[in-house]
Amino acid sequence: MDLGLTGKVAVVTGGSEGIGRAAAQSLGREGASVVVCGRRADVLQHAAEEVAEATGAQIVPVSADVTQPTDVERVIQTAVERFGRLDILVNNAGTSATGEFESLTDDAWQDDLDLKLFGAIRASRAAIPHIRKNGGGSIVNILNLGSKAPGPRSYPTSVSRAAGLALTKALSKEFAGDRIRVNAILIGLIKSGQHERRWRAAGSSGSLEDFTPRWRALRARRSVGWARRPKWAT
Repeated sequence: MDLGLTGKVAVVTGGSEGIGRAAAQSLGREGASVVVCGRRADVLQHAAEEVAEATGAQIVPVSADVTQPTDVERVIQTAVERFGRLDILVNNAGTSATGEFESLTDDAWQDDLDLKLFGAIRASRAAIPHIRKNGGGSIVNILNLGSKAPGPRSYPTSVSRAAGLALTKALSKEFAGDRIRVNAILIGLIKSGQHERRWRAAGSSGSLEDFTPRWRALRARRSVGWARRPKWAT
């Protein structure tokens, strides 16, 4: 499939594993150069090397925390300085956070919003001037189904993601005139390292398969395969 990405430059946050890594690999296979960021430098470096080897693309790892504004600016600047442009931003950084409403502290709410909502705000704000300069491009926000149909005890994630959906819609309308597309991908359960860590943290006596709900857990690469097709973008 040729998506016309040869020579384009992308930034993927949360790019060390799961959907972020799969997004970087898909973009690389389509001819894009990719800057990936994540908090775990060793895991990120290993992922970048493997993706580069698999795709032949230039994959640049940058250790960064999207809750830190200066880190986000450094990631975007790395892409521009290294490749001279920026065309695509994938806001993927995040983690699962759920709990009973009465047990969640203000800090738990603030931490989740800072990572998922404000992380996307910071990255988009830093990226948009560069994307506009190239005559347009694309921002993709990775959200989840809970942003539209939250379940019990799905907070704070579902609330943060609902705000992310509102952000997506507002940005898409404001920057349409600059030819910047802003879309959201609403994912379901993804079989990834994050899901496995939840299983281990739960201390379940059963297997990972037993811990996984009865509905099918899609592999991360399959989710991104769908996300690559415009008709699947929300």
